[in-house]
Amino acid sequence: MHRSLISAAVLALAGLSAQPLMAAPAPAPTALATTQLPRTARPAHYDVSITPDAARSTFAAKVTITLDVLTPTDSITLNAADLAFSRVTLAAGAGGAPMTATTSVDADAQTATFRFARPIAPGRYRLALDYTGLIGQQAVGLFSLDYDGADGKKRALYTQFENSDARRMIPSWDEPAYKASFTLEAAIPAGQMAVSNMPVAKTTALADGRSLVRFAQTPKMSTYLLFFGLGEFDRVTAKVNGTELGVVTPKGRAAQAAFALDASKSLLVEFNRYFGVHYPLPKLDNIAAPGRSQFFSAMENWGAIFTFEYAILLDPAISTQGDKQAVFVTAAHEMAHQWFGNLVTMQWWDDLWLNEGFASWMESRMSERLHPEWNTRLNAVGVREAAMERDSVATTHPVVQHVETVEQASQAFDDITYLKGEAVIRMMENYVGEQAWRNGVRAYMREHAYKNTVSGDLWRQIERAAGKPVTAIAHDFTLQPGVPLIRVASADCVGSSTRVELTQSEFSRDQPDKKPLRWRVPVTLQAAGTSRQVRTLVSNGKASVSVPGCGAVIVNAGQSGYYRTLYAPKHFGELAAGFGALAPIDQMGLLADSWSLGVAGLQPASDFLALANAATPGADPQVWGKIADVFGTIHDHYAGDRQRQQRFDAYAVKRLAPVMKQVGWDARAGENATVATLRTGLIQTLSELGDAATIAEARRRYAAQASDPQALPAALRKTVLAVVATRADSAAWDDLHRAAKAEKSPMIKDGLYELLASPADPALARRALDLAMTDEPGVTNSAAMLAQVSQRHPELAFDFALANAAKVNERVDATSRSRFFPRLAAGSSNPATIAKLEAYAGANLAAGSRRDADTAIAGIRDRVKVRAERLPAIDAWVTANAK
Repeated sequence: MHRSLISAAVLALAGLSAQPLMAAPAPAPTALATTQLPRTARPAHYDVSITPDAARSTFAAKVTITLDVLTPTDSITLNAADLAFSRVTLAAGAGGAPMTATTSVDADAQTATFRFARPIAPGRYRLALDYTGLIGQQAVGLFSLDYDGADGKKRALYTQFENSDARRMIPSWDEPAYKASFTLEAAIPAGQMAVSNMPVAKTTALADGRSLVRFAQTPKMSTYLLFFGLGEFDRVTAKVNGTELGVVTPKGRAAQAAFALDASKSLLVEFNRYFGVHYPLPKLDNIAAPGRSQFFSAMENWGAIFTFEYAILLDPAISTQGDKQAVFVTAAHEMAHQWFGNLVTMQWWDDLWLNEGFASWMESRMSERLHPEWNTRLNAVGVREAAMERDSVATTHPVVQHVETVEQASQAFDDITYLKGEAVIRMMENYVGEQAWRNGVRAYMREHAYKNTVSGDLWRQIERAAGKPVTAIAHDFTLQPGVPLIRVASADCVGSSTRVELTQSEFSRDQPDKKPLRWRVPVTLQAAGTSRQVRTLVSNGKASVSVPGCGAVIVNAGQSGYYRTLYAPKHFGELAAGFGALAPIDQMGLLADSWSLGVAGLQPASDFLALANAATPGADPQVWGKIADVFGTIHDHYAGDRQRQQRFDAYAVKRLAPVMKQVGWDARAGENATVATLRTGLIQTLSELGDAATIAEARRRYAAQASDPQALPAALRKTVLAVVATRADSAAWDDLHRAAKAEKSPMIKDGLYELLASPADPALARRALDLAMTDEPGVTNSAAMLAQVSQRHPELAFDFALANAAKVNERVDATSRSRFFPRLAAGSSNPATIAKLEAYAGANLAAGSRRDADTAIAGIRDRVKVRAERLPAIDAWVTANAK
């Protein structure tokens, strides 16, 4: 699953065999319950027949499950949610009279139990169930999406089963370890197309004008990977390595799928080569759907990837370079899952990172390999930063986490699972070497194909392929939470090399007195101005390393390590003085560490500004993008203190405006993709900083678009609209509202409604909140509009959601509410919001489902502390350096 949302250390360690691995041991994996169902039976195959009634939002269905009873029992319990059963029978697989069951449903446990008059002996049986269910409007189970078609309103049906919602369409063993094969058939209206995991095997005309479509049998797989879609669709295809690739779109939009199809072609070739196991299904579709979810953008159903169209289609009227890269990343992530997750599946949600961390790492790897012109290697620093921001507060959790409930499984899809997982994988690949890592992954795929695994199964194969210690290091980073902090205590030049003393503690933003955990930390060092890197392992909390050369030493050279680096002031000063000569990725890493360590109080917060001042106009565009992002963050920290904010803004604008002038508003022929991305980022940041020239130019182009087609090219349209919407007055908001109502393209329409929720003016934000609760934007846009308002007005959005909880709950799926409400308040800097969140959590959340609420509270406390304790240093620096 791709979220509605890149990693760590380099190390074939010289002399490692002579260096004892004696760090404090990581906690051992514990034996965890990996089922919530009785272990008396297992499914082998599901025959599913469904008759959807889209107009009435209901369906009728029958499933016959071939199953093996493992121990004598008089009942069978399956997962089932919102299903009504009319008949249930059980027959022996070898034949004989069927037994009729009595049914009892536990709505809270989401189970149905079928009891029989006499005990069932072990053996094979066929369980037949007739039942009905509901078609929802949110992306859980079988759901509908309404949109504007070329000839009027349309409705399409899709499924979303991860993590635990197959039970809303099929009574089943709805847990990843209960793999089985599926044969699906559906009665569909004339003129519509049905799509599932496998190709259509047979189509039969029905007397009422409908068709009965039967799909070929799937491989053995987990329930959450089954898919069904139905609507007025187009499909474009290509054949690669014996597999038919397709992109399915609402009718009339197939042209927007060209890039996604081309990307899928190159990705499939590369994945087949990398994994050493060819994609095993005959076809692989990507189904593009209108609308959106607040919690995911795409889902890796085997052979039938579901993707909201904004994340997979490119509309020439609005799509940017960033959109193009995002489409590629989404396709790469979901296609990686066809192996990591689908072919080999985690045993239980505790090891979700085996799916998501690997898919995230693969999306980055494929971007670097297949599109080197995008220079996405530097994104690794951004991945690391996002993971560490979440991992450096007390509410974090290990990569491998204990999951007990459906709601906890939903909460597991977070930055630790995705981004820390990715960063740890990158670190481990660099530690063992690229070839050994791939050999280990290939062996893992071969051994566990069509099976379920835990993390240790992977580490054993990697360790065997690499011939060096892996598991202990991996356990340090996956079985315990937190971020190592490597302190560079001293760096002394002796002869032609520099002796560096390293110590390991822990980076925490909200527990300054916490006793540090211990990690075995792979570290890479390099003296500035040299090309040779030295690798070591910080074990038992310390290491002493000799680095060739006598320049300032960069620790975490190449930025592949998952740790923060804190330099002694003299050492940091030397790196700052030579900042312009560092490799771009090390500039990014130094900027990131200095800012995060500064706001945590471990070094002066103004050190980041010293580095930003040292950046040259010709620095990598992504370096300037990082500087602009942090300037925007500092601006936000000053919110409510206009005088201090304006003083900082004046400095930041003065620093960024020359870069914007150099980049220009209009693209130049042959410019690098990173320049295009920087352009839109600078326009957004300079607008936020109140730069009059940027705001005026955006408004001029917006006003001129009707008479001058060149004023608002597609690459700038969304950015300019965002500037206009952010600073809208009532007239401008009304103009955007009229445009949203009139727009026929669902993708553009959705974007316009989200823009209506972005004004800085609180009165307009309130209008957006009221609009979000109507049917006008479409039910899948309501939550997005509330979330957008919360970006600038978190207290307003949170209070509104609580006051309208019943309506909001209709627009957010039940298992995600524990995430949605706290996230609305998460950006607040108001201490009073903490009490509101505590009250909400106490009244609405189970003790094991408070993670997002507690994390939001930790974030608010952190921002309060930054404003009180860190901004004065920035004030002083700006006053002393503004010229």
